[in-house]
Amino acid sequence: MRTITFAQATLEAMAVTMEEDPAVFVMGEDIARQGGIFGQFKDLARQFPDRVIDTPISETFIVGGGVGAALAGARPVVDMHYADFLSVAMDEVFNQMAKARFMFGGQAKMPIVLRAPDGQLTNGAAQHTQSVEAWFTHIPGLKVVSPSNPYDAKMTLITAIRSDDPVIYFENKTLLKESGEVPELADEVPYELGKARVEREGADVTIVSYSIGMKHARTAADALKKRGYSAEVIDLISLLPWDREAVLRSVRKTHRLCILHESIKQGGFGGEIAATVVEDAFDALKAPILRIGAPFCPSPFSPTLEPQVRLSDEKITRDLLKLLEYH
Repeated sequence: MRTITFAQATLEAMAVTMEEDPAVFVMGEDIARQGGIFGQFKDLARQFPDRVIDTPISETFIVGGGVGAALAGARPVVDMHYADFLSVAMDEVFNQMAKARFMFGGQAKMPIVLRAPDGQLTNGAAQHTQSVEAWFTHIPGLKVVSPSNPYDAKMTLITAIRSDDPVIYFENKTLLKESGEVPELADEVPYELGKARVEREGADVTIVSYSIGMKHARTAADALKKRGYSAEVIDLISLLPWDREAVLRSVRKTHRLCILHESIKQGGFGGEIAATVVEDAFDALKAPILRIGAPFCPSPFSPTLEPQVRLSDEKITRDLLKLLEYH
């Protein structure tokens, strides 16, 4: 394997799928001319000049056009610029993209991927820093993924593009520049949507996360190890569907659960995980479930206030120690 960035890994995934299937194309703002706002489409237009399309600044058109193309037999990949802008095209996502196959009695496929950069950026303020994955896990008919590293970034995107189902692909903006080992095409092992990975085995507490939350999960696991505790760390990767059995197995082993994500705690996806564990493995728990997320407020632009809405590794470790010491 080579070491490349998350953004480069997604670029490889695009090239792989576009080479193997002429029905795959990309559309979005500034992706042909500029290579994407985060460089995740850099030089792709040179390889596929007729299949990397710059669009007007209209999310309704961008998603609606992608939905129409998918219904007509293409495999569009639609770049949303920022995940925050998905709200502009909510009818196209909620009522069209997710529902078309059911409304047409299964006669139509919907092979479309929406790429949605999400998460905190320094001084990104309230309209360019949101993590909204929980909205879309409530919509039947969609699939939702949120990888945490370059390897999964490539494999989940390849799988999403090959899928006949509509997939929302959340890619954390901070992670896009981070590096990791990624296989060559010859070494490719396709990812199965809905499967989590037990990244670390442990016995004392289960930490469940995804996307950039996994960085905090790893840091917390290292801090606990220095204090004599063994944390099992699970990367969900896929949120819809999500791997209930992997989480339940782990909780039945460790008897304690922490769920953390960068998105707002209230109404966040952690609540779904916690409710499932209470319903199906309540007797295994030896302590209340710990949920960690951002406070219920918009992200401030102010450099002095912004850190207050970010996850704190020190606080996460303190809260985990309280959970481990609970009797």
